[in-house]
Amino acid sequence: MKKILGILGVAFLGGAVSLTGYKMLLEQPQTVIQHQEPALQTVKANYTSPILNTSSVPTDFTEAAESTVHAVVHVKNTAVRTQQDPVSFFFGGNGTRKFEQVGTGSGVIISPDGYIVTNNHVIDGATDIEVTLNNKKKLKATLVGADSERDIALLKIETDVDLPNIPFGNSDNVKVGEWVLAVGNPYNLTSTVTAGIVSAKGRDLEGNRNIESFIQTDAAVNPGNSGGALVNTRGELIGINTAITSRTGSFIGYSFAVPSNIAKKIIDDLLEYGTVQEAILGINIDQGEKDIEGVKIGSVDKDSDAVKAGLKEGDIITKVNNIKITKFSDLKGQLTAKRPGEYVDVTVNRDGTDLTKTVKLSKKSTFYSTTLGTNFKDITDKDKKMYNIEGGAKIVSTVNRIFLEYNLDKGYILTKINGKSISSASEATSVLDGSQSGRFLLEMINPKGEIERFRY
Repeated sequence: MKKILGILGVAFLGGAVSLTGYKMLLEQPQTVIQHQEPALQTVKANYTSPILNTSSVPTDFTEAAESTVHAVVHVKNTAVRTQQDPVSFFFGGNGTRKFEQVGTGSGVIISPDGYIVTNNHVIDGATDIEVTLNNKKKLKATLVGADSERDIALLKIETDVDLPNIPFGNSDNVKVGEWVLAVGNPYNLTSTVTAGIVSAKGRDLEGNRNIESFIQTDAAVNPGNSGGALVNTRGELIGINTAITSRTGSFIGYSFAVPSNIAKKIIDDLLEYGTVQEAILGINIDQGEKDIEGVKIGSVDKDSDAVKAGLKEGDIITKVNNIKITKFSDLKGQLTAKRPGEYVDVTVNRDGTDLTKTVKLSKKSTFYSTTLGTNFKDITDKDKKMYNIEGGAKIVSTVNRIFLEYNLDKGYILTKINGKSISSASEATSVLDGSQSGRFLLEMINPKGEIERFRY
């Protein structure tokens, strides 16, 4: 009997061990975790919160997405690059080889007849531009014009049908905290829509020497989104997505867009004049004043309309056309969206008193190239006739050590950069400062009328 009980005990024990091993090795353990939300601390107060009209707060972005996604296109650019090839040199070649470099981005259709706005860096240096519509149709695009300083370019595609397009909104009316959508083609993922809010306006990015009036959002933007649309919940274009702040190259929380008012003004200028018309107030800023809300006038150009309007040194600009100005990027953004000859109402604080002056904007006459450390201005009709040229950029002053060493200073006219003719001072600085290579073959006319060429 004891023997039988011992056998049964061993059997039960073996079964238990086997069952335990099966549970541990073959079955997935299941763990049930109970979540308990901590109670929020309640603080009593005498303040009664106003009742919000929640019906006006957007919770559904489908209409805005539907009205915009078909008007955002995929932009593919192909550029022919030249690269040093020492192997070719040893086998009787010229030591270089050509190769195609392909880049992609986004663009926004802004008219039914096929005008498309994108970033200049999306198509910079392209020899071939192809646009893919949201319906997968591919079309060749031509470059109408570009402005590298503000990173905006205008393309045109030909089609027999009216294209879906996005109307421009007024970027001055955009409010911090407002919902926005970013529409584009990140990582070649076409027709991608992300949502966020406006985080800031008039943002000045460190290291960006050009546009200083970005709209900052937290809508996810990644490589490929460049040139895409930033729209409000009504489906209006309020910005062109342009940049992100990142240490990895991917989105980490903030993206930046060129305001639509600036983009529209640039497009209108390119269509009407072929180049951007820059407007200035005719003042110099007091860069030493940092702890004020507004922009302090350091000096007033005696030949500008600012003198006639009554602006004075020491005035602090607080508004332009009733738009609040708290820093220089706010002022620059307002002026960038205007044309020479337009009138603006400038509110200044003078010794504690607010005054409003109506100022006629002047045309910017000199343009500074940070690459060359040189100021240029447009040539006159007299210059064109004297040197038998159609366009160019005359050197006004320079701090470039090499230029000074070779006496390439006042009076020299820059006519070509890397074999391309230059029509104006604005175009010259745009090409020079927008180049990625930083290497130039400069063709100039000296004051004697002789052509000189320099590699820089």
